[in-house]
Formats: sequence, structure tokens, C-alpha cells
Amino acid sequence: MSAGRHRMRSKLHLAAAAATATVLVVTTGVWFGYRELIQSNCSGEIRLAVSVASELAPAVDAAASQWVKDGAAVGPTCIRVDVSASDPVDVAAVVAAKHGAVLAGVGQASGTAVSPDVWVPDSSTWLLRLKKDATAFAPTNGASIARSPIVVAMPEPIATRLGWPDKKFNWTDLLKQVNNTSAPLRTGIVEPTRDAAGLSGLLSLTAAANGAGGDAQRNTVGALRALATGRSSLRNDLLARFPTANDATSIASGLGAAALSEEDVIAYNSKKPPVPLAALYMEPAPMPLDYPYAVLPGIEPSKASAARVLFELLTSPSFRDRLAAQSLRAPDGNWGDGFKAPQGAPSPAGGAPTAPANGGTAAGGLDPAAIQRVVSSWSIATQSGRMLAVIDVSGSMKDPVPSANNRSREEVTVDAARRGLGLFDDSWSIGLWTFSTKLVGNRDYRELVGIGPLSGQRAQLEGALGSVKPSDGDTGLNDTMLAAYQAVQENWQPGRVNSIVLFTDGKNDDDNGINQQQLLAKLKQLADPERPVQVIMIGIGEGVSKTELESITKVTGGDVFVTKDPSEIGSIFLSAIARRPPAPR
Repeated sequence: MSAGRHRMRSKLHLAAAAATATVLVVTTGVWFGYRELIQSNCSGEIRLAVSVASELAPAVDAAASQWVKDGAAVGPTCIRVDVSASDPVDVAAVVAAKHGAVLAGVGQASGTAVSPDVWVPDSSTWLLRLKKDATAFAPTNGASIARSPIVVAMPEPIATRLGWPDKKFNWTDLLKQVNNTSAPLRTGIVEPTRDAAGLSGLLSLTAAANGAGGDAQRNTVGALRALATGRSSLRNDLLARFPTANDATSIASGLGAAALSEEDVIAYNSKKPPVPLAALYMEPAPMPLDYPYAVLPGIEPSKASAARVLFELLTSPSFRDRLAAQSLRAPDGNWGDGFKAPQGAPSPAGGAPTAPANGGTAAGGLDPAAIQRVVSSWSIATQSGRMLAVIDVSGSMKDPVPSANNRSREEVTVDAARRGLGLFDDSWSIGLWTFSTKLVGNRDYRELVGIGPLSGQRAQLEGALGSVKPSDGDTGLNDTMLAAYQAVQENWQPGRVNSIVLFTDGKNDDDNGINQQQLLAKLKQLADPERPVQVIMIGIGEGVSKTELESITKVTGGDVFVTKDPSEIGSIFLSAIARRPPAPR
């Protein structure tokens, strides 16, 4: 069973009817309402597969069931709607694989998951992450059909001690509590690479860390590692760590705070736990769960037409009350009859977060690159590995980078490596080489620091990075790649990802070394599926041959990242490390 919300999972088969595209559009381009198009008979059948986040699925099912009960038949074609309650992370993995991508922290799709025609995940961040890593992924619609604010869930006794419900809380306040060295708040988070509520909370907390003054990276890394100690793969596991008894010892030893959805808090408190949860509505408001209605690319036109009619159903006024029954709000932040708001919840008329315009999404203004940076930073700060970094110091690395205030390519690359080093915790083992041609006698590479635990050589690595300077040599890529592979494989460690990260701005141009054919033949001989070495090649500038680099990673496993703008090297480095496969077991 994969990680995610993991509430009740069901599959519901619903018969409904919808017209083809030709009958659904009028000359003005306006869609008819589904009731206006009802006909008494229909012929043929199209099955529309709809995957919906678990907590929203009952409302979608109820709306579609009512449609069937009312005898809805739009045009001549019957539509069978299969509504499945699905964890968003499972569908995201399937969609990513379909487009040849892997999302950081999500991993490979399970064998049972399938790609639907319409997907309603809990957050638009899933769509943004997929668009960032799978450029061919282009869903349509994407408008929100429900909403649940992200709150900081906190046991009421702790929240009361901090001033709830009268006090307004902000993320800087929470960050201070998290990084308090004498009495830190026991915080938890559902793995944010796999959970949208966790990701929303992480985005807000890291933004507060960056804006807190002082050493922004140290603040951020401190917050990431504090959260990492209390992370859970499953939301139900996290909820189970809140205090289960109303005594001082239980409250002190239980979970003290976690970013969850408003709906999670309502559902938890509905079970009458010994210690209810307070919902802290933070300032600035974090990005809510916005439940986008995404029609996935590549479906048949008739299915797309049916999907449009279903969307009308799910944005009708009556659907608001169905949402309320599931403790969810309408997309504009208002709620329907029967909604029981937590104490301190912003009123529908006043304090609800501003909703996007019709057809927009709550995440519409969020930069996908910002999401990727936070996800990558989290992945690096919370995983462990063994890595050899290999940096090109050939003469072309002296070239200035206009987009980085004319700093040299070498300076930009070293700076990216230095910032990345700050994210790795002491459980990592890291080494550092440089390469060009004839750096040590006739040898093209130089070992600055051997691969070893950061706990004992962090200062040495930082000092070595500061000494890296470009040479006057050429690019001895092939000999260096072979030697690096042999070095990492020689002392291969089980249970960790053993990897090489090589930065270069050119092609192999060492006439005295092995050629590409010889390199690939030797790597094939060395490759051992029982002791894999992942090779990440990061190409910088116009002089790189992506084909040459990919020929290497096809043999070794790994990936190639090429950017024409060297100023992007920092974010590419973080993304490359975060997207490594998990360690073999």
C-alpha cells in the first residue's frame, strides 16, 4: 500500500448521459446547462473514469448519482461515470510515468494504479509539479471545485498556552517555536513530497525562514531537519501521534503541531478524542487544498465533452451542501448548510482566503520553480547518501556568466556546490574531485577530498571548494568518468544511493585518453546490478554534447541535465540530487 491519505478507498460505477462536442456548443460559445439538454432516449455508451481525492469522492459520487436518478440524458450518447477514491500521489506517479518523468519523493507508479480521464487531486501543486517535470503534460480546465484551508493543527491545551483562540498566529512565531533549542515544539509533517497539505505548510515555513533575517539557509535547514524528525509517510500515522490522554505527560510527549487541512481537523475532532485539536489559521494564509478539476490530455473528444458537463454538475449551487457534508468549503471559501467550522475559522463573508477567479486555481500564482526548490531541498535535507562530486576546471570554465553579474562559470558552479553542501546532514558521505587535462602529471583528475562522512570532513570540503580554480587545460571527461566510477564502486555501501555528480561545460577533447567507445565498453564491463552507481551529469553552456553525456548514463543509470544558462546550475543541482532513485534494499 502506497503512502498518502489512505482513508476509505472505494470504486463507484455510475451511469450518466452526456452529449458529444457537436451538440454542446452553441454559436456564441456558451455551454448549455445539462438539464436543458435532457432527452428521453440515448444510444451507445462512453465510460468516463474519474479519480478523486478520497475525502471529496463521496460528494462527487452523490452528485453524479443524483444526476442518474433524475434521468439525465444529454444527447444520444450514454456516459458511464466510474468514480474512484484515489490517493493523489498514486495518480501523480502514474501520470508522471506516462510522460517519462519521475517526481521527487514520489517514485515509481504501482502496478495497479491507472491514469483516469478526469483527475481531481487535493491540490493544484500536483499539476504544477507534473508540468514542471513532464513538459508534455497539458491538462485542461483545472478550475477548483472545492476548498479546504491549511491550518496548523495543535492539541488544545498547547494552543491555549500559546494564546489561542484570541491570538493571531504567523509563521515566524511558529518557526521560533520549532527552532527553540531549549524547549522546541514537537512538530510533525506528512511527507511533503507525497502530501499536498504537508507541502503547503512546508512552503509557508521555509518562506518564513528565508525572511527571518540572519543566515536564511541555516534557518531553513534547521526548520527542515526539525520537521524531518517528526515526519510520517501516512497521514493516519501522523494523526495517531497526537496526545491520546489529557494529562501533562501525554501532552508533553505527544505531537505538538502539524500542518493539516481544515477537513482533517474536523474529521479528527468528530471522533471525540480525549484531546481535541485546535485549528490555527496562520498569517499569511498558506495555499489551501483547492481540488482542481483536471481533464487529462489525450482523451477522446466525446469523453472531453462529457467531462465538461460533469464539471457543470460539480460547480452548481447544490453541490456546496454536498461539500459541507464532507467538511469541505466551496471554491470561494464559503460553506454550505451543515458545515461545522472549527473555533476561530474565518467566516465565509470576511476572513476566508481570497478565491481565484472563475476557471482559475488557488495555486495559479505560485511559481512551479519555487515548489521544485522546496521539494528538492526537503529531499536532500532528509535523505542520506554517498556521493562523489566531480567539477570541471578546464579553461572554458573561466568564461563569464552575464546572468550572474559576469561571475565565471567556475564561480557559479562552486557556489551551487557550496549551497548544496549546506543541505546535506552529517549522515552523508561526500568526496570532491576536479578534472581537466594533465592535472596531476598525465592524469586528468585530482582528488581534493576522498569520499568520507561529512561528520568528520565538512570543514575540509568547504575549504577544498574554496580552492577550486579553472586551469588552462582541456576537458578530460572520459578518463575522469571511468576513474570516478571505479572509485565509487570500489567502496560501494549497501542501503545508500552511491552516486557521482559531474559538472562540465564541454565535450571530451583529450586526444591522449580513451575515446567514447572505449569508455562505454569499460563501463558496461564494470556495471553491476547488485552494486549500482548512479551517474548524474550536469552540463553547463553551449559547448556540451547532451548525446555524449546520455550515452554514459544509459549504461550506468542516472540522468543528464543541461542548461544553457549557467546561473541556473544551483536549482538544477538540487533537483538532480532530489530525483535520484531510492537506495536498493
